[in-house]
Amino acid sequence: MGSLFRSEEMALCQLFLQSEAAYACVSELGELGLVQFRDLNPDVNAFQRKFVNEVRRCDEMERKLRYLEKEIKKDGIPMLDTGESPEAPQPREMIDLEATFEKLENELREVNQNAEALKRNFLELTELKHILRKTQVFFDEQEGGLNHTTESMTRALITDEVRTAGASMGPVQLGFMEKSIEREDYLPCFVAGVISREKLPAFERMLWRACRGNVFLRQAMIESPLEDPTNGDQVYKSVFIIFFQGDQLKTRVKKICEGFRATLYPCPEAPADRREMAMGVMTRIEDLNTVLGQTQDHRHRVLVAAAKNLKNWFVKVRKIKAIYHTLNLFNLDVTQKCLIAECWVPLLDIETIQLALRRGTERSGSSVPPILNRMQTFENPPTYNRTNKFTKAFQALIDAYGVASYREMNPAPYTIITFPFLFAVMFGDLGHGAIMALFGLWMIRKEKGLAAQKTDNEIWNIFFGGRYIIFLMGVFSMYTGLIYNDIFSKSLNIFGSHWHLSYNKSTVWNNNYLQLSPATSDYEGTPYPFGMDPIWQVASSNKIVFQNAYKMKISIIFGVLHMIFGVIMSWHNHTYFRNRLSLLYEFIPQLLFLVVLFFYLVLLMFIKWNRYAATNEFPMTEACAPSILITFIDMVLFKNSKAPGKDCNIYMFAGQSFFQTIFVLIALACIPVMLLGKPIKIMQARKLANEEVQPITGASDAEVGGMSNGGGSHGGGGEHHDEEEMSEIFIHQGIHTIEYVLGSVSHTASYLRLWALSLAHAQLAEVLWSMVLSLGLNKEGWLGGIFLTVVFAFWAVLTVGILVLMEGLSAFLHTLRLHWVEFQSKFYMGHGYAFQPFSFDTIIENGGAVTETE
Repeated sequence: MGSLFRSEEMALCQLFLQSEAAYACVSELGELGLVQFRDLNPDVNAFQRKFVNEVRRCDEMERKLRYLEKEIKKDGIPMLDTGESPEAPQPREMIDLEATFEKLENELREVNQNAEALKRNFLELTELKHILRKTQVFFDEQEGGLNHTTESMTRALITDEVRTAGASMGPVQLGFMEKSIEREDYLPCFVAGVISREKLPAFERMLWRACRGNVFLRQAMIESPLEDPTNGDQVYKSVFIIFFQGDQLKTRVKKICEGFRATLYPCPEAPADRREMAMGVMTRIEDLNTVLGQTQDHRHRVLVAAAKNLKNWFVKVRKIKAIYHTLNLFNLDVTQKCLIAECWVPLLDIETIQLALRRGTERSGSSVPPILNRMQTFENPPTYNRTNKFTKAFQALIDAYGVASYREMNPAPYTIITFPFLFAVMFGDLGHGAIMALFGLWMIRKEKGLAAQKTDNEIWNIFFGGRYIIFLMGVFSMYTGLIYNDIFSKSLNIFGSHWHLSYNKSTVWNNNYLQLSPATSDYEGTPYPFGMDPIWQVASSNKIVFQNAYKMKISIIFGVLHMIFGVIMSWHNHTYFRNRLSLLYEFIPQLLFLVVLFFYLVLLMFIKWNRYAATNEFPMTEACAPSILITFIDMVLFKNSKAPGKDCNIYMFAGQSFFQTIFVLIALACIPVMLLGKPIKIMQARKLANEEVQPITGASDAEVGGMSNGGGSHGGGGEHHDEEEMSEIFIHQGIHTIEYVLGSVSHTASYLRLWALSLAHAQLAEVLWSMVLSLGLNKEGWLGGIFLTVVFAFWAVLTVGILVLMEGLSAFLHTLRLHWVEFQSKFYMGHGYAFQPFSFDTIIENGGAVTETE
C-alpha cells in the first residue's frame, strides 16, 4: 500500500558535516523540512553547548525586534508582509543585523525619552496655566470683598472664622485676612497646585483633620483631561489653593500634598506678576507644541521605515536562531573540524536531502562534501503521514486520538468519507446542510487571504483549519436531507407523490388520525424515485413512527458495516507485520463473532423488508412480520416466542432456527479462542524454544521470546511479547477479549445515536417552523409583511445559532466518538510518536519556537 494508507518508511541516518559548511547545510535542510535531528548531547547543559553565544545573540535581536513591533503597533502603523520567506542570512551578516537593530533601538529610546520629557514639561506648563487662571478668579473674589471687612477684628476671630470656613468649605470673604492683622508674623500665606480629581475628597478630609481646621481650601475642576506622559492615559485633575498661617502649618500642608501626589506650583501674589507669568507660560507652551510635533514626526518616520522590514527581520533572526539551536544538537569529532548528527528521514526523500546538502556545501564554498550514512537500528521510528491542505484536518482528527504506530494502517483516508457521512446521517437537512456547505466553500475560496490575516482567535482558527471538513459535512448533509426529503422541516415535491387521496377534502382536514393504507388504491405501487415521499410530511399521526423505524434500522446497518470494516483493517495490520498469531486467534474469531451475530441482524432487516409488505398475500403481510429485536433476543437465549398473529409464522425463511443455533454456537466458540488461543501458542513456543535452543546456544529469555513472537521485522505496529510474563499475557488477552465481546454489543447500540440525533434535529427544526416562522406567515396585509420580516430575522438567528452551530457541534462530537471508540478500537493502536522535522515554515508559524527533538 502507498503512503496514503500507511505512514512513510523512515530511516535513521548519520550525517557528517564540515564545520565551515554546517551552517549552510542545516539552512538548506530547514528550508526542505524533511529531517528530524536527534539530540546527541542530552547530558550537556544548554548553557554549555558550543553555539550558546550565537543563540543568546539571536535572543537579544528578537528582544529588540519585539520592542520595535510594540512601538509600531502602538502607533497603528501597518507592517508590510509580502508573504515571502527570505533565506537565512550568512553568519557574517549577523553583525550587520545587530548593528542595525542596536541603532534603531537606541534612536527610538532616545526619541521616546525626549518626547516623554517634553510631554512632562508640557503637562507642567499646562497645569501652571490652569493654576494661574483659576487662582486669578480666587483673588478677584478677594479684592471684591475688601470693602465689607472690619479692620478691628481680632486674631481669635480670624482663627474662628477660618475654622468655620474650613469646616463648611464654602465661599467666604478673604480680604479681612490681610487688613485685620497688624503683626507681620500672622500674615497669611498660601500654596497652589494640581491634584487628581478622584483624590480630592480624601485630600480635603486629611487637610481638615491634620491642620485642625486652621486652613482654608478653594478648588476648581480642570474641564479637559490631561495626558499622563508616562503611559499616555487621560487624567482628570483639579486646581486647588490652600490658605494658612505660620511655618508649622506650611510644613504640614506640603507634606500632605506630597503624600497625595499633588503637584505644587509657584503662584505670585501680585496681579501684574501673575499676568506676566501667564504670558511666559503661553509662549513656552507654543514652543513646546512645535518641538513635540517635530519629535513625533521624527519618531513616526523611524517607525515607518522599520515597519517595512520588520517581518523579514523576524524571519531572518528566527531562522538563524533555529540553525544554531539545531547545531547544538550535533557532536564534534576529535579534530574539532567535523560535526556529526543523527537524524530520521523519510526513505523516499533521501536523494532530495542529499541534493540539499550538496547545495549547502556549494554555498559555503567548502571542498569536502557531506556524508549521509544509513544506520541500522531497533528503535521505533517516528510516524510521518504526508498531508496536504485537504487531508491535514482529517489527519489531525486521527492524531488527536493518538499518533499511529509506525507503519500502522492510517484511518484518515477512510475518515474523509465516513466522517462527513455519519455526521450527515444525524444532521440531514437540505437547508441546514446548504448553510454549512456555503460557509465552508467561502473559507475555501478565500483561504489565501484568510490565511494571511493571522489571528489569535482560537475559535476562528479551529473553523478555518477544518474548512474542508465543514464543506464536506455540509455537502453530505444536503444529500441525506434529500434522502429524508427535509428542508427546514418541510418537504420538496419534486417528482410528485405516489399516493392519491380517496377521501374528500373535509374528511382529510378534520380527521387528524386518518391513515393511508398501501394495500388500497391510494398507493400507486411504486416507490418514490429518490428519498422519502413528500406525503409523509403531512402524516401527523404516524410520521414519527415511520421515521423512527426507518432511521433506527439504518443506524444499526451503518454501524455494523462500519465495525466490520474496522475489523478488516486489523487484517491488513496483521498481514503487514506478519503477526500470524493475531491473525489466527484474534482477527478470524473477532470477524466471525461480529458477522454471525450482528451482520446476521442486518440481514434479517433486509429479509423482512423484502418478504413482508402490506400488498402481499397472507401470511407474508405486514401484520405477520416478526419483530427483529424479539427474534434476535430469542436467538441468543435459544427460545421461540409466539407468532405475531394467528396462523403467522415466527420465522422469516426456512431453516432459520437451525442457522440461528449454529450462529450462536459459533459466536460462543469464538470467545475461548480469542481468550486462550494466542497465550497458549506463545507459551508452547517458548517451551519448545527453551528445550531446543537454550541448551545449545545459551540464549537468553528475551532471545527465546523473540522466536515466539509470531512476526515482526517491520517494527512499530507489531505486538511484541519478548519480555512479558505469561501471567501478564493471559491478563492482557482476557481484558482484550472481554472488551471486544461486550464492546460489540455496546458499540452496536452506540450507533443508535445516529437515529436519536437525527430525530432530535428534525423535531427542533419543526418546532422552530411551527412556533416561530409560521406566526409571521399567517399574518396578512402590509403590517403582516413587517411582522414577517421581524419574525424571519428571529427565526434565521435561531436556525443558525441552534440548529446549525449547536446541533452541528453536537453531531460533530458524536461522530468523532463513533470513529475514535467504535471504529478505531477494532484495529488502531495509536502508540507511535509524530515525526517533527526541522522546518523553517513550522518554526515561523509557531512564532519562532523551536521544537525539542529526541
